[in-house]
Amino acid sequence: MMTMLCASSLAASTAPWLPLEKDGLHDPRNPGIRELQQPADALRPLPRDTAGNLVRWVQALESGAINPRTNILPETKVRVLDQDIIVSKYGSMPAVKFPHRQHTLWLDCSNCHPSPFIEKAGANKLSMQAILNGEQCGLCHGAVAFPLTECNRCHSVPNELLRRQVGQP
Repeated sequence: MMTMLCASSLAASTAPWLPLEKDGLHDPRNPGIRELQQPADALRPLPRDTAGNLVRWVQALESGAINPRTNILPETKVRVLDQDIIVSKYGSMPAVKFPHRQHTLWLDCSNCHPSPFIEKAGANKLSMQAILNGEQCGLCHGAVAFPLTECNRCHSVPNELLRRQVGQP
């Protein structure tokens, strides 16, 4: 019999982050490792997630749990764009909702435009194959953002809702 864990039971569990000396990246013989902050100490107070590095980064940002530097160069103007883009192909998966706001809280527009994404409706041929190959959205998702196994975080708009909005049966 398979047991399913819900998000609340995962959040209540002990932190799964490996100590730096056991993560396979840091040299455990290096005496300087004792000067570094352990991942569990840094991440434990942040809102928990059920995937990836187990942190809900946007929630951490919006709640004030973290306050990252918005830019390196003081003359850089931060532009937060509060606009959602819906990508729909009316396939078996729900349509994709791309929330600009959550992305521009972290990144300047120049991180994504004009490459890998052209700023023109219909100009980008998005594909799951490219994303899974680490291109397009896959440049970050699966690397520093939540993993691609979390399909419903992007594929979140029911096709039936879109069809009704445009008057299709």
